[in-house]
Amino acid sequence: MNYQVALQFEDGVTRIIECAPGEKLSDAAYRQQVNIPLDCRDGACGTCRGHCESGNYDMPESSYIEDALTPEEAEQGYVLACQMKPNSNCVVQIPASSAVCKAAAGQFKSRVASVNMLSPSTIEFTLDLKGNKALGFLPGQYAKVNIPGSAMSRAYSFSSISGAEKASFVVRNVPQGKMSEYLTALAKPGDEVAFEAPFGSFYLRPITRPTLFLAGGTGIAPFLSMLATLTPDTLSHPLLLVYGVTRDEDLVGLQALEMAKEKLPLFSFKFCILDTQRDDVLKGYVTQHVDSDWLKGGEYDTYLCGPVAMVDAVRKWQEESALGCKYFYFEKFSASSEA
Repeated sequence: MNYQVALQFEDGVTRIIECAPGEKLSDAAYRQQVNIPLDCRDGACGTCRGHCESGNYDMPESSYIEDALTPEEAEQGYVLACQMKPNSNCVVQIPASSAVCKAAAGQFKSRVASVNMLSPSTIEFTLDLKGNKALGFLPGQYAKVNIPGSAMSRAYSFSSISGAEKASFVVRNVPQGKMSEYLTALAKPGDEVAFEAPFGSFYLRPITRPTLFLAGGTGIAPFLSMLATLTPDTLSHPLLLVYGVTRDEDLVGLQALEMAKEKLPLFSFKFCILDTQRDDVLKGYVTQHVDSDWLKGGEYDTYLCGPVAMVDAVRKWQEESALGCKYFYFEKFSASSEA
């Protein structure tokens, strides 16, 4: 069985390659036209050094010298592509741009499968990928979707899972926005839509401690992808999602969250609405509804996706609260009349 290795480049592009058992990462990459920087190929120069963020691999100390990789670096997960042999699916950070490695994002031609108005403020659209190579991405990453009839594109996080025959997105309906106008007034099943993918360093890592998801508005999209990817076997620590929206009409995706809760015993969620007249819901900001007792004073990881102001506010809250956040991953977005 071959292993999938996601190569994460410093410009945000991800390229997923297949590596055969016992095959060196650099050999697999070059076989698939990804030119990872190399020089000696013997574990002596360190030119191909990267960082394995998740997954298992073989790389005996005898296969390289300390000038190329110190024992301390090896202990921290740094690897040499010319000596690393993956023995599971892996994510490896490559300290070079995708252009240098000739590893451009994949180009896809798809067709509109459906467009649904989830609410006056939120649109879900799905693209049929039949006829394309398999679309691989890490849950949480995004695509650059072309606006039909124009040369412009918009960045949208996948709400669907990698490898599926259809790709879905949950996006904001922006008044007079170019993509919003296309989706609400012009789009019809069968329309051709091109996109590039995958992009982004915001993606789900293996969950190794209690984890907090914080979503704002259509920032729920990447979390829907993450939750759909998780299984009871891969979620062995408590996971809490706090989802905040501005108005009642912005609240979407609750059915998918309920389904995730049924599937994942360690997952729970709550939502809050900032501007509402309802008395039966939580009000205010997401940070007001993170119970410090749930974190139990220990280390935890945070994933955050939302508008710029929300991300800035949460970062400040994390810094001031001293609750024990170990790793903090975030994606922020903004919308304008051109969205």
